[in-house]
Amino acid sequence: MPLSFRHPSPLRPVYPITPDDVAAARTRIAPFMPASPVRTYPLLDAWVGHGIRVSVKHENFNPTGSFKVRNGLSFMTALPPAERARGVVAATRGNHGLGIAFAGRALGVPATICVPHGNNPDKNAGIRALGATLIEEGTDYDASIQAAARVQRETGAALAHSTNDAKVLAGAATLSFEFLEAAPDLDAMVIAIGGGSQAVGALVAATVLRPSLAVHGVQAAGAPATHVSWHAREMRTTERAETFADGLATRSAYALTFPALLHGLAGFVTVTEAEIADALRALLSTTHTLVEGAAAAALAGMKQLAPTLAGQHVGLIISGGNIDEATLKRVLLREI
Repeated sequence: MPLSFRHPSPLRPVYPITPDDVAAARTRIAPFMPASPVRTYPLLDAWVGHGIRVSVKHENFNPTGSFKVRNGLSFMTALPPAERARGVVAATRGNHGLGIAFAGRALGVPATICVPHGNNPDKNAGIRALGATLIEEGTDYDASIQAAARVQRETGAALAHSTNDAKVLAGAATLSFEFLEAAPDLDAMVIAIGGGSQAVGALVAATVLRPSLAVHGVQAAGAPATHVSWHAREMRTTERAETFADGLATRSAYALTFPALLHGLAGFVTVTEAEIADALRALLSTTHTLVEGAAAAALAGMKQLAPTLAGQHVGLIISGGNIDEATLKRVLLREI
């Protein structure tokens, strides 16, 4: 049975957004981007095996090359004029920042983006090209969050958290509503989890479009904070977040998404760097589109779960294609 949004119970989780929130976000972002395509690839089915039919949602075809443009547009279009005038600040490993920068340019809102030192240089260049101010500070994403909080205190800018914001989550959920409308017979979805916005969006979409849908989560073994938290049944942090799938490189679970993930996910696995690289090469050869590590992690998880998903119709989100040249070269040369 789908969980209720309108009659909360202490015995049942309440998702942080409703289908109505997502419908409003879809209306707001529609002028700026079309729906991304859903496609199938027989060679990809063969690679996954076990009689699984894979439908692919190509978020790598979006403006900025990632699903995060939905989040940025949803956040920015929901801000009242007075808050837009003060600007927006965000922390990112790249894709969220690109989404905020894109939305800022589209709506004339000043954007400041905080990234860690050593961040993906192509994503940094893209953020600057969209007219945002880039601040490089800290050693990882969690440190960049602290930098963004400081900018917020000093300037009064609105803080666009990549996960802990209902407007951001509503934007992410628009992709799963599109996906289930295009492929209404999906049995399952396998989704890579950094902060969890995609997975929460899928869970919310399932309540109204496909209540039987099983949503499985995947994290990189080198950045397993939410996976550890999910299995421990409580939020935990980790000391490291080391993975070339930079969209997954977080050291903590998040308060706004974790309860939904805890109660809604059908399962949660981790994948190694080698498994992610192998899946990335498979996506390049079967879809002939550029794919980044976070998207490949979802396919690696699907491959691992294939015996459980045998014979089913399974959804895969290619969440982004913003892989830098140096990392792509290492993957192609099988150095990962």
